[in-house]
Amino acid sequence: MGTVRGALIIAALLAPRVAAAFCGFYVAGGEQKMFNDATQVVLMRSGARTVLSMQNNYKGPPEAFALVIPVPVVLHEADVKTLSTEIFAHVEQLGAPRLVEYWEQDPCLPPIAPDPPKLVLYKEGAVRAEEAAKDHGVTIEAKFRVGEYQIVILSAKEATGLETWLRENKYNIPPGAEPLLRPYVEANSKFFVAKVDPQKVTFEGTGPDRRAALSPLRFHYDADDFTLPIRLGLANSAGTQDLIVNIIAPERYEVANYPNVTIPTNLDVQPSIKDKFGSFYAALFDRTLEKHPGAVITEYAWQTSSCDPCPGPVLDPSDLATLGGNVLDGTRERPIPVVSSSFVLTRLHARYGKDIKDDLVFKQASPIAGGRETLVAGGQLEQGARPDPINNFQGRYAIRHAWTGPIRCEHPRRGEWGGPPAEITAQAGFAALGTKPALDLAFAPRNAVELASAVTRDIPEIGLRANASDIVGSSSGTVGGAVKKKTGCGCQSTDAAGGILFVGGLLVILRTRKR
Repeated sequence: MGTVRGALIIAALLAPRVAAAFCGFYVAGGEQKMFNDATQVVLMRSGARTVLSMQNNYKGPPEAFALVIPVPVVLHEADVKTLSTEIFAHVEQLGAPRLVEYWEQDPCLPPIAPDPPKLVLYKEGAVRAEEAAKDHGVTIEAKFRVGEYQIVILSAKEATGLETWLRENKYNIPPGAEPLLRPYVEANSKFFVAKVDPQKVTFEGTGPDRRAALSPLRFHYDADDFTLPIRLGLANSAGTQDLIVNIIAPERYEVANYPNVTIPTNLDVQPSIKDKFGSFYAALFDRTLEKHPGAVITEYAWQTSSCDPCPGPVLDPSDLATLGGNVLDGTRERPIPVVSSSFVLTRLHARYGKDIKDDLVFKQASPIAGGRETLVAGGQLEQGARPDPINNFQGRYAIRHAWTGPIRCEHPRRGEWGGPPAEITAQAGFAALGTKPALDLAFAPRNAVELASAVTRDIPEIGLRANASDIVGSSSGTVGGAVKKKTGCGCQSTDAAGGILFVGGLLVILRTRKR
């Protein structure tokens, strides 16, 4: 598992609070050290074509630095381009774990059959420079500029020679890089080095918080294997790292060389979790890893053309084309739009430290469903993941507000859940209701939530016994009666302060993230 051989899109969405690289490492132009604690990437894959997109946010000095990434082939100018930053926030938001709120409907209202599911479908509407390095067995295979980046593609005969070449060319590479470079050199990988010209970038903040606003990079190549090189990123690690991999492909993916686990989902939580959702999910993720050491956790697997509930807009053909859909079936970009219903977004979440031995290797996986407001045998809400003809799995957590109004009928129907009463909507405002995604999870406060007190039922898959009091209709995931809700994203509008979706399918308020 020496090289990355076939990753179709990597889109990095990194929080601005730490220096960040994804599967490569940063090398600074001075004596400063740069660290990486969390990375989010997106891979787009079809056949043997890989498109890799990444957003590089770092906090550090304005001196020149470079990003070093192993790649399987020599890249040329036509293979590399810069993107806007918004697309990465979009992908993170769509696949993020989500918190929803449901209100028990009037038990005396006549039953209303749920609307049939709706899918939101969208209509289709280099120069290579060859020159030999001075010595050390390093060859500059290609050299070109893209945006603010000065890019060179290197090959090397040995890792010590590559390390020496980088140092002699004023790259202060992290200590201990040679053993990390060695397996990639031995596998005949090339090295994508994207150096930034500080004269062509803007910097945000001052002093130690100064951060470069860099354009995201995208490049593509063809390779048979589908892997992600994570070992080289250990050079910038101060300890353990969180890695979120978003894969956009015709099929769902999981890892082939580490255990796979789905995140516990469809858990009802206490109302107090609303303002601590990130910390709640961090506790759930940590407990899941504790019970399944070394596992890679599936948090989302859903068609890119729909979502339910939606924390933001789905990926439309333009988004997919931006992320690489326009080069999936050939080497030249084509103007033909990509149909979003043909792709699945899989979100995988891993945590690893310096003892990691192998890069991630991906394999196709069968569709799964789970985390929906769907009843199964016995009138229970579905729990966990299960096989299904279509990928509809998500990490979804619900606050349920039991009916507190008068009951004036002889045979009330309890446990029908939907949107809030009109007086709640008027009092709270739209921005306080609906779907809330958990973002920037690597930086969520730990130990801020006691998991056993936050949930309303036991979670046997992670060996957790709940000690919270039950909410009406949810003590064992049971909901009595039909679920009154709509599927799909409904009508969409943006709100910079929100980040939510009105659950009944009546209104979507999207969150515009400012990076």
